[in-house]
Amino acid sequence: MDRRESLKTMGILVGGTFFPWSLHARTESGEPLILPDDTGSFVPDRPVTAITLGAGARGNIYGDFAIEYPDRLDIVGVAEPIPIRQERHAEKHAIPHEHRFVTWEHVFERPRFADAVIISTPDDLHYGPCMEALRMGYDVLLEKPISPSEEECRDILELARETGRIVAVCHVLRYAPYFVRMRELIQSGEIGEVVSIQHFEPIEAVHMAHSYVRGNWHDSKATTPIILAKSSHDLDILRWMIGRESRSIHAFGDLTWFTPENAPDGSTPRCMDGCAIEESCPYSALRIYHRNRQWLYVFDLPDEESRWEGAILDYLRTTDYGRCVYRMENDQCDHYVANILFDGGITASFSMQAFTPFGGRRSRVMGSMGYIEGDMSQMEVFDFRTRDRRVYESRALDVDQYAGSGHGGGDWRLLASWVEAVAKQDATLLSSTIDASIESHLMGFAAEKSRLDGTVEAVRL
Repeated sequence: MDRRESLKTMGILVGGTFFPWSLHARTESGEPLILPDDTGSFVPDRPVTAITLGAGARGNIYGDFAIEYPDRLDIVGVAEPIPIRQERHAEKHAIPHEHRFVTWEHVFERPRFADAVIISTPDDLHYGPCMEALRMGYDVLLEKPISPSEEECRDILELARETGRIVAVCHVLRYAPYFVRMRELIQSGEIGEVVSIQHFEPIEAVHMAHSYVRGNWHDSKATTPIILAKSSHDLDILRWMIGRESRSIHAFGDLTWFTPENAPDGSTPRCMDGCAIEESCPYSALRIYHRNRQWLYVFDLPDEESRWEGAILDYLRTTDYGRCVYRMENDQCDHYVANILFDGGITASFSMQAFTPFGGRRSRVMGSMGYIEGDMSQMEVFDFRTRDRRVYESRALDVDQYAGSGHGGGDWRLLASWVEAVAKQDATLLSSTIDASIESHLMGFAAEKSRLDGTVEAVRL
């Protein structure tokens, strides 16, 4: 059996459609991706070639598209300073030694040797490689946020326009079938004129502790404020679904719980240091990473699972992931709300909350002739005129290409669109070009200024 056929020995049937599990591709939380039947998708005359800049979690999620669909994408180079990540990425994609680099700067010391670059470096290292890639004639897949700086975001936009290169921003929710369908319902007039939207992003408590208290984004000044690091997806999806420009924004938010003042009696600097409440603490590093084996994508673990226990405990002894959540140098808001005014008087209220037992997004859309409510598992549409109520199940929405990839099917649907856009040199095939996606960042910068200054801020387009 070939690889595709062998996958069919381990899969699921949903509504008569077969969905095999990927043998290697995983989401950040460690779940295997589901691979729907991909017949009928665009296949270029030759694979688009790309260089991965940053072989961490996102770099591998995007790179794994090339493993599943080698006739569409070929990863031919990698820049990654952590040796084991560079080696694993290079071996996975059979990258020759001369195309393995320590940092992104080294890539651009060579003449251009690919069609495009995938920029999945840390947030504060997006600007430099993107600007250099555009100058050298590469097309770009750029992980969000575009940059932590408004000035740098505008610089990238200007250079992209000057060079005519394609820059796709990884606002992957635009490609998730659930949100694609919701936008179609809104834009078609199914519920009349949109009047207002409520949109809720529940981070999930352990995810908050993992990524924004202990993790890479715990310091907003060194990385990006959480409104951009986590919620630029949500600001972007609001803008995209409404289809009107944003005009002003008013935001509130703070860090309330993960502070030294809230450290329980008997707690210790590290969860392994004899903490008296470790077993009952929902944020215990031993509970999350060691006993439950969650969020392990951040650890470069041995290939042999039998050696994981010792490696995990070493990480908990030596890295921030083993520290008490109440004793970190974190400053990211654990709750954030914003009110947004769009053209035509349309209002949107956005709420990002850490303290939920679930993730995903929830939305309510109020129209003059109907109402939509959904939670990414299903969407209900109510028609005021007929009193009809229709329910769309997300699995039914997802029966198409790449539906089982991350972010509700958005990750690999973005990759498929980007590959086609690069192969055809047609940016209109993308819904998340930098021209389309930059407004959500400007909304985020305005929201953060509003939060800090206590003002209502205009969104400067």
